[in-house]
Amino acid sequence: MSFRTAAIAFAVLLVAGCAGSSKVMLGQARAPIDPAQVQIYRTPPVGALEIAQLESKSAVGFGTQGQTDAAVARLKREAAALGANGVVLLGVGSSGSPVGMSVGAGSYGRHSGGGLSMGIPTTQKQAAGVAIYVPPGTPVDPSIVVPATPPKAK
Repeated sequence: MSFRTAAIAFAVLLVAGCAGSSKVMLGQARAPIDPAQVQIYRTPPVGALEIAQLESKSAVGFGTQGQTDAAVARLKREAAALGANGVVLLGVGSSGSPVGMSVGAGSYGRHSGGGLSMGIPTTQKQAAGVAIYVPPGTPVDPSIVVPATPPKAK
């Protein structure tokens, strides 16, 4: 395997293992549901029941919209696993995650070798929210609902 192939494989493995989530239970969990049924809200509808506080992180990348979408999708999956049919989105942010790689050098007799070092500035998107259960028939103000697919910039 060439050095370049090894470096790419190392970076892919590093990126793949960095996503995660956490939760703090605030109420009673329910039977799991399909994540597609989980609605994102700006504020909780009147009568909603809190289930858990959630935090999620995307994989390491270059700060793309896809990373933000992945962090929010992870919140929805975690909420669905707890039986929540909604998530009140508290915020989305990013943190730096410098990735570095270096190769050493050495010599033996008249033979010597050099090295390579590089740094790749990357970010990781984070999302926080509260998993909620909105009872069926609860009136919901449409202005507090976050659209499922954001409008694309032109």
